[in-house]
Amino acid sequence: MATCPECDAEIEVDEFDVDKGDLISCPDCGSNLEVTSISPVELESVDEDDDEDEDAEEEDFDDDGDEDDLDDDDDATEDVDE
Repeated sequence: MATCPECDAEIEVDEFDVDKGDLISCPDCGSNLEVTSISPVELESVDEDDDEDEDAEEEDFDDDGDEDDLDDDDDATEDVDE
């Protein structure tokens, strides 16, 4: 048994049927929960908006991890125009 961190409902979860990192839903409140520990089984609420925020932050950076900077491309085009 595990307890939903959102509504405190008892959720029947067998530690042999889940792995750490698995996602389950609370049958009472419908919250998305992540298995954070197997023995004993512990659950943590998963906030779906976090994934979208991380994706937006990743888009601000180019492949080398620096922020996208259009000035880097200007140097190459200036040589072509001359």
